Amino acid sequence: MEKRLLIANRGEIAIRIIRTAKKLGFTCIVFQSDKDTDAYYLKFADEIITANDAHNETSIFLNIPKIIELAQEHQIGYIHPGYGFLSENPDFAQACIDHQMVFIGPSPELIRNMGLKTIAKEFAQKAGLPLIQGSEGVVNSIEQAQIIAEKIGYPILLKASAGGGGRGMRIVEKPEALERNFNSAQKEAITAFGNGDLFIEKYISQPKHIEFQILGDKYGNIIHLGERECSLQRKHQKMIEEAPSPALTPEKREKMGQLAVQFAKTIGYYSAGTIEFLLDGNGDYYFMEMNTRIQVEHPITELITGIDLIEWQLKIAMDEPLTIKQEDIKLNGWAIECRVNAEDAQNRFAPESGFIESVYFPTSDTIRIETGIEQGSVVNTNFDSMLAKIIVHDTDRALAIEKMLKALNYTQIIGIKTTIPFYKKVLQHNDFILGNYTTKWIEENYKPDILYDDEEEIIGALTASIVYALDYLKLASNTPSYTNDDLSIWVLNKRINK
Repeated sequence: MEKRLLIANRGEIAIRIIRTAKKLGFTCIVFQSDKDTDAYYLKFADEIITANDAHNETSIFLNIPKIIELAQEHQIGYIHPGYGFLSENPDFAQACIDHQMVFIGPSPELIRNMGLKTIAKEFAQKAGLPLIQGSEGVVNSIEQAQIIAEKIGYPILLKASAGGGGRGMRIVEKPEALERNFNSAQKEAITAFGNGDLFIEKYISQPKHIEFQILGDKYGNIIHLGERECSLQRKHQKMIEEAPSPALTPEKREKMGQLAVQFAKTIGYYSAGTIEFLLDGNGDYYFMEMNTRIQVEHPITELITGIDLIEWQLKIAMDEPLTIKQEDIKLNGWAIECRVNAEDAQNRFAPESGFIESVYFPTSDTIRIETGIEQGSVVNTNFDSMLAKIIVHDTDRALAIEKMLKALNYTQIIGIKTTIPFYKKVLQHNDFILGNYTTKWIEENYKPDILYDDEEEIIGALTASIVYALDYLKLASNTPSYTNDDLSIWVLNKRINK
């Protein structure tokens, strides 16, 4: 019987899922959004469903009723949500089940519980994971927040229970700032998530962000695949990830991995998932949250373990038992991922859009490229700014850094600015080389002039001079000027004399 898989996503993750799903015999189907009609990922699908979403406020990838309607019309049996969009929306998972389609991921109940951080923390406490000092559950009033803040001491962190991406989050340094921040965080949480519930944690000023990859089946078998270091972030968005983390000893890795598995068993988890921790300056770690989907940075785990996470997501969804044991997991070497975003790092990471005139990525057995663009692609503002992921693997961290620098140097994306120049600087910075960076590193170290480049300045000056000279020669000739917009020879002479 034909296995028809709809990938309710786009870009590089759609291609990534298709690559593995085809090996497992799936017929792969994707949506063609009117907001992205010539997208690169469309070339990899077996079938394309036209979404006709040009006049909709949101794209097809966020429209649950339309996705279900089209999936039924095209006899879809399985739906993979990828990451982002509806991947952690319990209502979408439930809608798939209600219409006799297999959702590639955990149950709606698990997604819903882990989406609410206060509930996730309750489960973490039951499982014996260390928690950051703070409120027990939701804080219902400013008065209650004041009592808790006085008890644990300032600074504190107000966080949205249903939050993510830093929205509904405020650092409060002193009592007089509490009420204002409580109200603004609550308002932002309601706008972003439709849920204004807040909770309080003691603020950790220089944390590292460490996450453990989990795989579990529907029969209670759960393993972890080591950790990823995701501390290099800008505005809570990860930029460079590596696996394993340079901050963990083998003993700490084993203990945190055991706790991650313990947590997943406590909640009866199945599918791929991520248990996230904060690590403070003393080396103490605390449960932060769980993500119930495939992560953008999953390739670095795949490279150091040799395990295809998408393959296991699909197999587990088809009720297959997990045949990998914890003792089978051996971490091999070091992997680093750089997310190439369409952003101008010299202009405070301003978003870029436009036409990809040409693109070239280096290839080798130890360099993995996952991208959603090709020559001629149009980058617009309807979707995420990530253009590609460059992932390298080598025997140790120093060699992996060296390989990533070479890969970035060989990569060429002509037409729009990207974050590649910034990554080159970061990878050569002593803090990164020594592994001494936290989630605050970019905020504290980034300045646009760190990307100042002598060669670029010279090229820019030469280009301006050539354009100027051509204009001057044209005007100095006897060619008459017929438009009012043309520069006059007098204006150019004046500029030269300046």
